[in-house]
Amino acid sequence: MDKSTLKEGFLGQRIIILPNEVKNRLKNNTVTSNFFISDIGYFPKASAHFRKRKIDHGDYIFIYCVEGTGWVKTEGIKKIISPNQYIIIPKHLAHAYKSDKNDPWSIYWMHFDGKSAESLYNRYKLNKNETIPFNNNRIKLFNQIFEILNNNYLDTQLEYANILSLNFISAFIYNEVEVSTNIHKHDNLVGIVTNFLNKNISKSFKSEDIATAFNLSTSYLQTLFKKRTGYSLIHFFNLKKTQKACEYLNYTDLSIKEISVKLGFKDPLYFSRLFKNYMGVSPKAYKKSHNQK
Repeated sequence: MDKSTLKEGFLGQRIIILPNEVKNRLKNNTVTSNFFISDIGYFPKASAHFRKRKIDHGDYIFIYCVEGTGWVKTEGIKKIISPNQYIIIPKHLAHAYKSDKNDPWSIYWMHFDGKSAESLYNRYKLNKNETIPFNNNRIKLFNQIFEILNNNYLDTQLEYANILSLNFISAFIYNEVEVSTNIHKHDNLVGIVTNFLNKNISKSFKSEDIATAFNLSTSYLQTLFKKRTGYSLIHFFNLKKTQKACEYLNYTDLSIKEISVKLGFKDPLYFSRLFKNYMGVSPKAYKKSHNQK
């Protein structure tokens, strides 16, 4: 049984609790089965808000605080939730949460589940920081989701609302990735090196050549590049060359030998082996299969 001091609700609150029939449709829908929300709401200045659940609840619970404070307790540990902080409570875990009496929280919340929900939660657990800068676009997205679900239960509308909901939750879980991408897209060293490689796709480089071009040590640049992209310099460069090769094979009549030369490979056989290593098929087989489409 749930225990709650919430009786009349909160002034300005917004809640949607989807009927079981709709939740079952979402669970069995191929578009939404991986991720879907069952409940969604906004509680402003939720004075006396208190909820306690045993372990039989079947959803993941997302709570995002925008003002005021409260606490969430799981496994005997009480955590204070302040503005611009969020938390995800896993399903089948006893928990309680409560708004602060003197400074009640305002929260946006969702209950979600699906085949990928556990993986998303595991990714969330790896985060070291649950505080994120306020972004009004997130609130607009939440309101859009709410309005869609509030208006009808057509399959297309439900699918779209849940795709947006995954985007909403992901913006929190992957916030550091989002920030890193926005901040470093063009003005950091790795971005500059990447642009350099793209502009010199027809040339052949060793790691030392690239480091020298930027007056850096090879080991430093290698370490930085691997950390930011997940690949070594040359591996990344060869991926870009393979990508360009696919473009030539798809949209030009250039021979494989001509393409290998344009991409800085002196030996067409080596180019073909490298292409097959990345694409799983030879350049000839790739071109043939795509010409048949």
